[in-house]
Amino acid sequence: MRKIGRGRGTVTAYPRQLESLVRLAEAHARMRLSNLVEEIDVEEATRLHKEALKQAATDPKTGQIDMEILMTGLSASSRAKSAELAKFIIALLRDSNKSFKMNELYDRCREGYKEGFTQTQYEMVIRDLQEENKIVQTSNRYLRMKDV
Repeated sequence: MRKIGRGRGTVTAYPRQLESLVRLAEAHARMRLSNLVEEIDVEEATRLHKEALKQAATDPKTGQIDMEILMTGLSASSRAKSAELAKFIIALLRDSNKSFKMNELYDRCREGYKEGFTQTQYEMVIRDLQEENKIVQTSNRYLRMKDV
């Protein structure tokens, strides 16, 4: 597990992961009708664990294992893309010094932002900016910078 994350941050083996490896090794031994866990059982448990980790934590864009996917549900590349979109939205609102309807701001982002993004990503960024009190939404669905 530590080798998988080397060079991209620390990957530690949590007690739950170690316990799951023990349970997998014990289950493999039982499948062989053995009461004794042997090296072959540990190797198979390790292989199964690595495969599960690859399937659950591989960033589809980079092909790299990203443990953040397991912890946050988003890959590092997705978080970086969202941060860049957020900066673009803040700059657009600040530079224009006016409010935009939600869909108008979306269209402006589509026209001016260099990277592609989905409606869902846009909505998540807007929600995050609102939660961070950087932008506010008025009652008539206009978005603007929060007054300082």
